Amino acid sequence: MAPIPAPPAEPQDSPEGYVGLDAAHAERLARQRGWSTVRSLPPGEIITMEYRAGRLNFEVSEGRVARAWKG
Repeated sequence: MAPIPAPPAEPQDSPEGYVGLDAAHAERLARQRGWSTVRSLPPGEIITMEYRAGRLNFEVSEGRVARAWKG
């Protein structure tokens, strides 16, 4: 049987550091820091909740990151 592959490593980065930033700037910064996927969502958006290593989620309100979380 083949070994189970290890999930990709996530950047050593705190999602809380993006809160309050301009959404476009926050997305560029997250990609520079190594996040493979950055997802910007409006408040209350219905989303899938599966965890994906390397993904950073932003809740964006009035052009600013109001909340950020991994997965």
